[in-house]
Amino acid sequence: MGSSKDAHHHGPGRYSVPNAAEQGESVPLPDATGTWIVDTNVILVANGQHEDVDSAAQQICSRWLQALMQTGRVALDAGHAVLGEYLHKTHASDGQGVGDVFLRWLLHEQNNPARVDLLELPQDESGRFTHFPVDERLNAFDLSDRKFVALAVAHPEHPAIWQATDSKWLDWAAALRDHGVKVQFLCPRTIAAFHDNKSPR
Repeated sequence: MGSSKDAHHHGPGRYSVPNAAEQGESVPLPDATGTWIVDTNVILVANGQHEDVDSAAQQICSRWLQALMQTGRVALDAGHAVLGEYLHKTHASDGQGVGDVFLRWLLHEQNNPARVDLLELPQDESGRFTHFPVDERLNAFDLSDRKFVALAVAHPEHPAIWQATDSKWLDWAAALRDHGVKVQFLCPRTIAAFHDNKSPR
């Protein structure tokens, strides 16, 4: 999955976070090779900004972001809709969370084509992203999240979207898949529990 372009990184420094070996753990980081789209809630969970998730989910999201900084690539829109949302909800300048570290790395790399793909996301007169699928099953899709889907459709590789805790995406996953949009649920147990709690009894 994702691009075969060589990804380089700047090694330790302001973008580094403690890895498993430094913490006395033997669990390797997941394989984040390729190109990805990151939903904002992955960053927030990694930062500990989601009060309803446990430390296990926070660690999962943190480790995926660590892996992405080491070997992966990120897809963003050239109009900064995605990056703007990241900045609005985090403390990139001085935050100490893994999500903040990731965002500082992304700001540094945003114009580096080896690590970031910038794509145009055209909108129609009503402000609708033209790459968002026309499908009645997706009529209720959150307007604020449509940019991630449009980005996945617009990108020639159709990279998967990382999703952490928004359980509504479980209901939309099948319809999205029909349009070539893949969703990777990083915390399946957590998101399933959220979905069960929201479902009618």
